[in-house]
Amino acid sequence: MQNITGKTALVTGGSKGIGYGIAESLLKEGLNVAITGRHTEAVNAAVAELSRFGKIIGITADVRDFDSQKNAVATTLGTFGSLDVLVANAGVGHFASITDLTPEQWHETIDTNLTGVFYSIKASLDALSASKGYIITIASLAGTNFFASASAYNASKFGLVGFTQAVMLDVRDLGIKVTTIMPGSVTSHFNNHSPNPDDAWKIQPEDLGQMTVDLLKMHPRTLPSKIEVRPAQVAKK
Repeated sequence: MQNITGKTALVTGGSKGIGYGIAESLLKEGLNVAITGRHTEAVNAAVAELSRFGKIIGITADVRDFDSQKNAVATTLGTFGSLDVLVANAGVGHFASITDLTPEQWHETIDTNLTGVFYSIKASLDALSASKGYIITIASLAGTNFFASASAYNASKFGLVGFTQAVMLDVRDLGIKVTTIMPGSVTSHFNNHSPNPDDAWKIQPEDLGQMTVDLLKMHPRTLPSKIEVRPAQVAKK
């Protein structure tokens, strides 16, 4: 089992939801953590809450902007000295029939969920190559299961799964491990949802945080390249 205490992780979209849960789990395992988000107030609020668990910084950054991602990596390196883990989590969802989906919604979804992950990984590659690090992308079961009123979201997640698996093959010889996690229903603030007691049957952000920790601790010879994860039960009607 790998000792991950003292390593450094960068979590995009870490101010709430899945990213927040992963950041908390990493901090509790003794990692240094940098989280990013588009809104400074939300990032600062998350850092204030998470700082009781360990060393954390917040960076205002937009995954849709490559220079923004290069700055996030540089800030992380400047603060902690290395980068060992990238969790490319930031994502959005617009759910509408193709008859109603706007070009603006299409571009925001693709630019965030797919191009944004490319930018995050591209900006991190040199640092992760130096540390023989780990890239984890947060995809979705929507990356293999299409459904109505989700053409943009399906396209972004189908693309993300394929992209991540190809990157995994590209960087194995650099000593970098790559995994995509594909969750089903998760209790989070995604798509402006407010978690409530009726969400108890869903996957919780801390569950994905524990999964991330488990991946990082796994023996270097073993690589789970793609993980599908579902709620153990369905919602009670």
